[in-house]
Amino acid sequence: MRAATVGPDGARMRWVEIAGEEPARVYVHGLGATSAAYFVPAATRPGLAGHRSLLVDLLGFGLSDRPATFGYTLEDHAAALAATLDVAGVRGADVVAHSMGGAVAIVLAHRRPDLVGRLVLVEANLDPNPPTTAGSSGVTRYAESDFLVGGYAETLDRVGPLWAATMRLADPVGLHRTAVGLVAGTRPTMRHLLERLPMPRTYVQGGRSGPVTGAAGLSAAGVRVVTVPGAGHNVMLDAPEEFTAVVAAALATT
Repeated sequence: MRAATVGPDGARMRWVEIAGEEPARVYVHGLGATSAAYFVPAATRPGLAGHRSLLVDLLGFGLSDRPATFGYTLEDHAAALAATLDVAGVRGADVVAHSMGGAVAIVLAHRRPDLVGRLVLVEANLDPNPPTTAGSSGVTRYAESDFLVGGYAETLDRVGPLWAATMRLADPVGLHRTAVGLVAGTRPTMRHLLERLPMPRTYVQGGRSGPVTGAAGLSAAGVRVVTVPGAGHNVMLDAPEEFTAVVAAALATT
């Protein structure tokens, strides 16, 4: 485990690092998750193993600190991630990011394209105001004060044991404020930012999640859209072999 001081009051962002060849691969988790738990099974499989890999936990989640004065917007998370990668000496990385982490990765690639050589998004949030069934909507249905009093415990019960296992490691304030930032999105939207990015981009969807919204527009903008049959939102856990193959192919593009 390694760390970089990147947040207010000396807050440290931490990551698990696996040694290997450059370019580095940076894995970014979704809302209420941690990167190692979601990505190690794929990152260490033949096809992806052998590269320097950083499994990063965003501020407020997993192994990283929980600064009370951090903003927890998508832009705030992207800035802290950029500072972490600067400390780690990363440039032109292959960034693989899931769900909320995908939205952060889009902002990162827009603001700091020197840090991102190729971008793989796994069911990333592209639009503000996601459906009421989305995890972020379930969190933001509570006011922050209500979430801290009882909503956090209710959410842990509602999301089931897999997600709750990592969500219980999240700072409740950071979780709620990040969800609020995710629902608000960015301006221009994450979708519009993604469509204009210069690096190779791939969007991965689980077949059980249904068709990708706006897939034709993404494809027209040069984003490769891939569906993994039989997988749900957590594609890397539901179908690790297929996910590894899809990501390996995406990271072979130039």
